[in-house]
Amino acid sequence: MTKFSAFLNDETGAVTVDWVVLTAAIVGLGLVVFTFIQPAISQLASDIGDEVDKAGSRMISASAELD
Repeated sequence: MTKFSAFLNDETGAVTVDWVVLTAAIVGLGLVVFTFIQPAISQLASDIGDEVDKAGSRMISASAELD
């Protein structure tokens, strides 16, 4: 048996290749999902920031009225 045919029949790295392909597919799927949900998350974060600003303004107004 030649070294080349022995190399072709050797399967010791096959599991590693399977895991690399599987991991790459999961990462790719995560990036695709993130691309679709990113605008909604961005809008939600903006809305939360606006509400926090409004609450802070109300607290400052209430504090000024007490003085």
